[in-house]
Amino acid sequence: MAETGDALTERDEFFMREAIKEAKKAAEIDEVPIGAVIVADGEIIARAHNLRETEQMPTAHAEILAIEEACRKIGSWRLEGATLYVTLEPCPMCAGAVIMSRVERVVYGAPDPKGGCAGTFMNLLEDERFNHQSEVVSGVLKEECGRLLTEFFQKLRQRRKKKNS
Repeated sequence: MAETGDALTERDEFFMREAIKEAKKAAEIDEVPIGAVIVADGEIIARAHNLRETEQMPTAHAEILAIEEACRKIGSWRLEGATLYVTLEPCPMCAGAVIMSRVERVVYGAPDPKGGCAGTFMNLLEDERFNHQSEVVSGVLKEECGRLLTEFFQKLRQRRKKKNS
């Protein structure tokens, strides 16, 4: 039996809260607070947060790290049937990784008007020219996800201001 809209909403909010926990881990180590979890068969099979500054790697985005962990866990590069929950709309690189790994569904919190590739700036995930498309659900716990980013960047600007005064 298919889940009703309310059941899906509750499920999506539950797993987005798990992604938010990951985002908070990133903030604690001065990384941009973005978190991701990947769910298959109702269970989290991978979780990650941004580590770009820590690893000094441009590809160390939460989504990429979660996809890599999920693939290792299931022993396949195909994540068919999986859902990626991420606190910020995926960038072009992460959207590409979603397409290449065949993630079925992407649920994100805050939109990214400067680089979001799941419908805000452009929509790579549902582009029929690719051999795979992902269903996109946007705005799940949008305010909470956005607030994490806003507060992080406010604190960063305040620290820089103090440092330069």
